[in-house]
Amino acid sequence: MKLEDVAVLGVGMCRFGVHRDTTLTELAREAGLKALEDAGLGFRDVGEAFVGYMQGLPMLGIKIMKEFGLTGLPVTHVENASATGLVAFREAAHAVASGRCDVALALGFEKMTEMAWGGGGGRGIGRDAIDSVILPAAFFALWAMRRMHERGTRPEHFARIAAKNWNHGAKNPLSHRQPDHKVTVSEVLASPMIAEPLTAMMACPVDDGAACAILGRRDLAQRLRPERPRVSVIASALQTETYTPGHTFLGPVVGPASMTRDTARQAYEQAGVDPSDVSLALCHDAFANEELEYYELLGFCPEGDGEKLLEEGATQLGGRIPFNTDGGLIARGHPGGPTGLAQIHELALQLRGEAGPRQVANARIGLAHLVGGGSVCTVNLLKRN
Repeated sequence: MKLEDVAVLGVGMCRFGVHRDTTLTELAREAGLKALEDAGLGFRDVGEAFVGYMQGLPMLGIKIMKEFGLTGLPVTHVENASATGLVAFREAAHAVASGRCDVALALGFEKMTEMAWGGGGGRGIGRDAIDSVILPAAFFALWAMRRMHERGTRPEHFARIAAKNWNHGAKNPLSHRQPDHKVTVSEVLASPMIAEPLTAMMACPVDDGAACAILGRRDLAQRLRPERPRVSVIASALQTETYTPGHTFLGPVVGPASMTRDTARQAYEQAGVDPSDVSLALCHDAFANEELEYYELLGFCPEGDGEKLLEEGATQLGGRIPFNTDGGLIARGHPGGPTGLAQIHELALQLRGEAGPRQVANARIGLAHLVGGGSVCTVNLLKRN
């Protein structure tokens, strides 16, 4: 389905972090109202809604949407693990593109801190024994160790990515982690080890949050906010995993490499662009070694050259292809349901030229990538018009 007539009308989010005294409903309402205000619309203008969350009681999405009004609009719950928010965004884009509605809302929310307080070991009931008892950090660590063995990658490379994202987060007022000093590679390496070679500062925090995007026809964007650039959705690809050798130790959490590579290719083909056209990228960096892999899998450098791209400074603000300009999952945070919509929030600001001290010069096309539970991958491309 062609998406060229779909625009991001508005975005909103609350700062990710630990919100013990704020309810999930309050977080979701704050993000949704900010997005509606940013779009210049009221809730009555929304024709369809997609709510993304990973945990929660039945009908939670309906309950939260009632906070905005009782207009009779259809509401659909979306869940695809870490990719939930971006998949809700995709569904909203397709609802507009199909002509089902003129305006669609995608809202993600989660309180991961409450899940963490609840305890529980491993990843719960898995599809096989090893999937259910090994913590995600161990899978990511296995991936990191494998690259170190095969490519000569050093822990300093992972630490450099983490430090970059912590420092990007310091420029984002909605980031969970906002260091008051420049984070260094040595500082990251000295933080507590959680699963060798990954330290605590190389991992995303446990946090809460909500984020929202309003999508509609491009002519609406021009009519509602004629003073600012339009941000169009030019591609949204979603794929599931395929079997590859070594899948037991890679697939359950991060997915086989082919999943991100193939999904990215599909997105580029949909949009009629290639990686050289992309101004900035936001990727799944629950652990720092992921970002290094995605430099290659998303097509920004040849296989085996991720370390070189990093060492050149190409992926930091001011570089050729800045990654995770808002701090990424490592600094901005990763509550689950709203993570992908936080990426859309960042891309919308960047493409509108409203990202402040972290603004990428002449940003024209932005990429948002997430994997969900090692079983799905989604890559979305937005363009400034």
